Amino acid sequence: MKYFVDGQFTDQEGIKISIDDRGYYFGDGVYEVIKVYNGELYTAEEHFNRLVESAEKVKMVLPYSKDELIDVANELVKANTIETGHIYIQVTRGVSPRAHQFPEIPVTPVVTAYAIENPRPLKNIDEGVKVKIVEDVRWLRCDIKSLNLLGNVMAKQEAYESGCAEALFVRDGIVMEGSSSNVFGIKDGTVYTHPATNLILNGITRRVVIQLCEELKIPFVEKEFTPIEALGMDEFFLTSTTAEITPIISIEGHTIGTGKPGVLTKKLQEAFAHQIPVPVKAN
Repeated sequence: MKYFVDGQFTDQEGIKISIDDRGYYFGDGVYEVIKVYNGELYTAEEHFNRLVESAEKVKMVLPYSKDELIDVANELVKANTIETGHIYIQVTRGVSPRAHQFPEIPVTPVVTAYAIENPRPLKNIDEGVKVKIVEDVRWLRCDIKSLNLLGNVMAKQEAYESGCAEALFVRDGIVMEGSSSNVFGIKDGTVYTHPATNLILNGITRRVVIQLCEELKIPFVEKEFTPIEALGMDEFFLTSTTAEITPIISIEGHTIGTGKPGVLTKKLQEAFAHQIPVPVKAN
């Protein structure tokens, strides 16, 4: 398996990460996950644009251009012969003795990346998943795709221990997003989701869903809603790079709709599947 580490393509034995890397000390960095279908990067421009935006928001200058990073991702796909999988890429502020403030002497950000096979989650897509409501105690800059994910990790574990696939974050009585996904409710034929503020991540698949709603002429509204309103939705689904469009059939043990993926959710899934570079087939 080939990796990209600090400017070089290498195997695992060649990877060397300093203990003084600020990503290790502080989670001082940003990252992206880019899906690969049929050996091709999916929505690469959007993902790497967001990586640049996240870096700018934490006052970090990337050591490579967007096009150079896309070239790195494509080379990893080729070197690892990835058919259906994803690229993980992260950038930390760099190596410097531990101190909370930024390094006084400029350091070069450290870029690492890898590519792995990861099949489409067709079982979840076809059957739907259960989610658990968890209080959102994260910081106020969830729009930055940073390495600071402990709050997300704790929420995901709480959901997992309850037999659920995802945690549904609620902050001040409002449904926000999942621990690693965006969430959508459908009521009377209209799709609802939380507005893209600093309190959620504006997911790339979230943006694709908005575009698909426009193309399919499905009413779409960015509007806050409460957990009670969520339980009353006719359909519910989550989205992410790796989860695609996954129906939610139960929230806190409360059945959503009929307890099966709904008509509009299936319509969006079909539209999504037809615009990715991969034939629709079972695992």
